[in-house]
Amino acid sequence: MTALQMNAELFRQLSIIAENETLSAKLMKYIKKLTAQKQDPTLMTKEEFFAKVDKSLEQARQGRVHRMQPGESLDDFLRRVG
Repeated sequence: MTALQMNAELFRQLSIIAENETLSAKLMKYIKKLTAQKQDPTLMTKEEFFAKVDKSLEQARQGRVHRMQPGESLDDFLRRVG
């Protein structure tokens, strides 16, 4: 199903719900619950991602890099460099 088809179906279903007070109340309760869920802090936009890449490349050009120590685990490395 394409995004356009999903949007069309969503609005069809919403028009049915909008005519029914009970369904509207249930939908509002669910939407509030759904939007209250904590968003994943690692999610970012395409622009945010490329800004982080650009910043990292600039730091590397300046020689500001971090290297793992011999025998160091990834968890230990991440704790050390923050």
